[in-house]
Amino acid sequence: MSVGRRAFVGGAAVLGLAGAVGGRALFASGSAPSRPPASARTVPEPTSTTARPQSQISPAAPIEAIVPEVDDPSFDLPDPTRPPSDPYEDVAVRRLGTIAIPSIGLEHDVFEGVWLTVIDRGPGHWPGSALPGQTGNSVFPGHRVTHSHPFLDLDRLGAGDEIRFSMGNGEFVYRVRETLIVSPKDMWVVDQTTTPEVTLIACHPKHSARQRIVVKGDFVTATPSAAARAAANTIATAAGDLAL
Repeated sequence: MSVGRRAFVGGAAVLGLAGAVGGRALFASGSAPSRPPASARTVPEPTSTTARPQSQISPAAPIEAIVPEVDDPSFDLPDPTRPPSDPYEDVAVRRLGTIAIPSIGLEHDVFEGVWLTVIDRGPGHWPGSALPGQTGNSVFPGHRVTHSHPFLDLDRLGAGDEIRFSMGNGEFVYRVRETLIVSPKDMWVVDQTTTPEVTLIACHPKHSARQRIVVKGDFVTATPSAAARAAANTIATAAGDLAL
């Protein structure tokens, strides 16, 4: 089911993702307001002086690595799932790749899923949202002040800063477009788009779950891996043979 606005109307305990403070929801239940006009969007707080997170890259992680499928533009837009009903569910932790944001010194593994048991290890890819490099909105919530606090310094990002993903099928680069401060009910931030973009989400302000800081970035470049190039060549060859 889509994670669009209507998916969060009603229900006694539709829980969102856990934020930086305990088990508080990253997004609350209830209907979500529509996207605010650009003039209403909030400028983030001044530059932090808190220590930056250190590199959190697993050299050869025992965590299962999964390779995103090559995007097919004929597919419908991705369809994000609802937040888990039990954010503490003990689920398998699957490593997708890494995220790097040079301007804030961030390097960290990223994982599949938005359960706390996943996000406690690092930023989690919202299931059903686009994967890096694919058409759509690639959504990654993460902790801001707890555990390895990968998104501690999201407030320091500015327009044009690079967000890089290294995945099993290639390297993907985005550039920051804007930073928003929103309510936990603003589920429109995970809406899918007809162009590739990325959304990073964390609690705001630091040490509080009152609001959310959301960084939006536009896709810039993709460098396919050798495996992805080989797969594309195989598909192209097979298509050529069928055309004969």
